[in-house]
Amino acid sequence: MTLPEVTSITARMPRSRTSLAPVLLAVGVLLIAMASYQCGAAIAKMLFPVVGAQGATAYRLVLGALILLLVRRPWRTRHAASNRRVLWGYGVSIGVMNLVFYLALQRIPLGIAVAVEFTGPLALALFHSRRWLDVVWIGLVVIGLLLLLPPGNAPTRLDPVGVGYALAAGIGWACYIVLGQKAGAVYGTDAVAWGTTVAALVAFPIGLAHAGHALFAPGLLLPALGIAILSSALPYTLEMMAMTRLPTRTFGTLLSLEPAFAAMAGMIFLSEHLSWLQWFAIVAIIAASAGTVLTARKPVSEPVMP
Repeated sequence: MTLPEVTSITARMPRSRTSLAPVLLAVGVLLIAMASYQCGAAIAKMLFPVVGAQGATAYRLVLGALILLLVRRPWRTRHAASNRRVLWGYGVSIGVMNLVFYLALQRIPLGIAVAVEFTGPLALALFHSRRWLDVVWIGLVVIGLLLLLPPGNAPTRLDPVGVGYALAAGIGWACYIVLGQKAGAVYGTDAVAWGTTVAALVAFPIGLAHAGHALFAPGLLLPALGIAILSSALPYTLEMMAMTRLPTRTFGTLLSLEPAFAAMAGMIFLSEHLSWLQWFAIVAIIAASAGTVLTARKPVSEPVMP
């Protein structure tokens, strides 16, 4: 799901009161979507010893693009050729962002990688702000990062290269938001399928160069499909259902829980147990993200995972 889809859909949402049951259903659907995405990331990390982060990225984007193309069939709608540069930029940002995020997962725990990546859209949301309250959210992000990067050789110290990759993924996420707005304004919902296809064209040669023939091992097809479905097709569909039933601020606030879901997935599937300081750092970043959404003067665009 792209950012422009979020803003266009929520802008048209009816503001009338709804019964509690549909809202609770939408909340449950969104929580399932977040869990699905992080389970997909955990499965991808399990394949790193065989095909590397590059090969896992190729699996997710290539198979995800095929699924989206079959479901969306975007070729049925014609768009102006002059706008393809924006679409290519949007797709490249998706490909690079996913690649550096998976490279981060090779070196640091899943929950921490997602928390650090969240600083990208947070920085974008706070960039033009001049309110004193936003200083609080910036401070929480700084505190969180400092706790994740203790000085010296502390037991909780993380691989700085992995953190660098996660920060790069955050920058890629911010670029994805900016370019996604422009691509979505022209291509609408078709931007998701076309953008993921461009991202697949970026990721596949890199994954093939790194993994070689191992990328085509029959035994890896099932987990590869699991990555594509859990990390792309299923959460995108569920998020669409939730967005049409939840107010923008509620959706954005709930989405701030993504790092916590990632940390839980890492603990359950990858045995990645975090220290209490690292958990506190993740909570600080979650609070900053939720606070940014809740205190915005006008509805903000939520940092939806691509």
